[in-house]
Parts: sequence; structure tokens; C-alpha cells
Amino acid sequence: MRELAPTAPPGRPVTGARIAPRTGRLGPHTVNRVGFGAMQLAGPGVFGAPADPAAAKAVLRRAVELGVDHIDTAQYYGPDVVNELIRDALYPYPAGLRLVSKVGAARDGRGGILPAQRPDELRAGVEANLKTLRTESLTLVNLRLMAPAARRGIPMGDQLGELAALRDEGKIESIGLSNATVDEVAAALEIVDLAEVQNAYNIMLRDDEDVLRLCAERDIAYVPFFPIGSPFTGGPRPLARDPTISGVAAKHAATPAQIALAWLLHQDEHVLLIPGTSSLGHLEENMAAARIALDDEDLAALDLM
Repeated sequence: MRELAPTAPPGRPVTGARIAPRTGRLGPHTVNRVGFGAMQLAGPGVFGAPADPAAAKAVLRRAVELGVDHIDTAQYYGPDVVNELIRDALYPYPAGLRLVSKVGAARDGRGGILPAQRPDELRAGVEANLKTLRTESLTLVNLRLMAPAARRGIPMGDQLGELAALRDEGKIESIGLSNATVDEVAAALEIVDLAEVQNAYNIMLRDDEDVLRLCAERDIAYVPFFPIGSPFTGGPRPLARDPTISGVAAKHAATPAQIALAWLLHQDEHVLLIPGTSSLGHLEENMAAARIALDDEDLAALDLM
């Protein structure tokens, strides 16, 4: 599975316990590789307000205290709710905090996801993020790509051209893609520089390794969403049921979710994590995963799952 850091040959002693590099690159910026995905701070289904807004804001403040300097959000989380929580909890923003958002979707009155793929809709999404977050510029904006039918024939070049215009106006620093195939990433790189690709990938869902390899080759940050599993499909519970993950977790006195995060950090230095939670306890567990030193034996076992 993993081609970027081969394990020891069969028959030799396994060695090499190591902590993954703590920092990585997000466009021109150096950030801590474990950031925070703010999506789960909204109400159920990422729709409406949370039951306890004060607790959600406490999670954001604690994340920054623990070293988070990369927060991922979107105006359509809530909608509006998550950006408002970030603003209320953290504004004026600490120096060095990188705010990343995405555009390309909207919500209906019942929480359904609607496409917002036209260039003017992308611009409106960026402007809404800037207004709600009370900032003049976003570190990075991802274009969320949708199925061809939802794109309604809009060329990706037109979409990226609009984001490039916003970058030239100083409203965003860098451009990324979300939900992109390897061919779409390659095509986008013919049009603009990319600082990030954000796709679904985790220890139990490895279909995106071709995109990860391309990002590593082109010095692009790779940001796996749902790094410990989707909250819509049981979250981290399947990790605990896997005997290999549970065995490595027991060896390190860690949780299965922490091992899944540590495994991602060991895949390649371009991987940046944005695990999300609305729990202070889970936040601290997620951040602690960066300190887990996996060895060759651990990685070989996990890679062969």
C-alpha cells in the first residue's frame, strides 16, 4: 500500500521507532501538522447551532492553546454557524493562525447540500467567509468539486480562474481542491498553482493514494478529511473493532483513533491533519497523536490491513 516509506525487509529485525515531523507546509506557510476541522461544531448533520455554543467556543480556544495554527471551515457549515463560532471565540485572531475555507456548495432550508459551482457563486462564497470571519484574506480556499451533473457543464478552468482573480485581489492567498481525482488535480495544475488537496482518506479508506503520491511529487499539502472515519458512518468505532489497529494501540497505550492519526502522519510529510471534534477530551487525544512514535513493525502491520 504505502510506497513512500518502505518497511524493513522480511527476516530482519524491525527498528526505526520515530515520531513523524511535527510541522509541514501549507502554501508559503509552515504549520503544525495536526490542525483542527471545525465542521463538527455545528448542530446535528452540520446544520444549525450546537446545543452548547459556549462549549464549542471552548474547544476552539483550547485547540489554539494546544498549538493548532490551521483551522478548516466553510460558510455552509451550519450554514454560517461554524464561522460565527470561530469569530466569536478567536477574533482578534492570534498571529500565525491560518484560516482555510471551501466554496462550491450551499444548503437548503432543511440542511440539504446544494451545488454552488458557478464562478459568481464561488466569489459570493469567498466574500461571505470574509465577512463572517471578519478577516480581509483567507489563507487558502478549496474548490469543492461535485459530480459532473451538479457542475452543470461549468469548466473547472472557469472556476479556478475566478479563484485566481480573488487571489490576485488579495482576498485569498492560495487555492486548493476538494473531492478531486488524480486527473482533476493534474488538470488543475495546468491552470493554477495548488497549495492543498483535501480528499477522503484514512487507514481504512485508501483509495486516494494516487492523489497523495501526486501531491508529494508536486510539493502540495494533502489534507485527508474524515481521518478517523466519517461521523455519518460510525466515526472511529470501526477502528476499535479492527484487531491490528487495536493491537498497535495497546502496545502504545493509545486509542485506536490516535493510531489512525499517527499512521496518517507517517505516510508522507505533506500530509496535514484536521481531525474535528466538539469534545475537549477528544481534542486533546487528537493532538497527542502527533507524539506517537510508530516503528517499522507497527507500520508494516498497519499497511497490510
